[in-house]
Amino acid sequence: MKPDFSQTRLVVFDVDGVLTDGLLHYGSEGEVIKVFHVRDGVGIKLLQDNNIPVAVISAKESLPLAKRMTELGVNYFFPGSKDKKSALMQILSELAIEVTDVVYVGDDMVDLPVMREVGVSLAPSDAYFLVRNECDWVLDTAGGQGVAREVADLVLASKFQLASVYELAMQPDFERKRD
Repeated sequence: MKPDFSQTRLVVFDVDGVLTDGLLHYGSEGEVIKVFHVRDGVGIKLLQDNNIPVAVISAKESLPLAKRMTELGVNYFFPGSKDKKSALMQILSELAIEVTDVVYVGDDMVDLPVMREVGVSLAPSDAYFLVRNECDWVLDTAGGQGVAREVADLVLASKFQLASVYELAMQPDFERKRD
């Protein structure tokens, strides 16, 4: 049975395997190359524009990831986080949100301690099997293929008419840079 998203007050994403396909790409000079799906950007912007804060907690750090989070105006960004649960608790304290009002999207074992605490835990369709078995809902979308967009649609449809939400996305200023 699909979880109830109507109480969602914060959406948290892992990065590798969720907002990316999980593959590690290196350029000829050894630089990390990250590939992000444009639909995820739209999903993140839709959530934020509808007063649902977005957090990104990643075990890894990279300049491409930091640049993408800046472009999207993600204010709660924790790169290189070895303790994702601690990062989440910091955000909850700052926003005065209960852990039960959080949706967390993760794909691997490092995400399970957080996923076990939140109101709704989600996993991409290609997440590690133990994570898929333990989460509240497995998404239709694979990591890096628009997971954030699918999550945004689920959350926003529980609160609004999606047609009105998407009216925002069709406005010229929707593509503005977020702060």
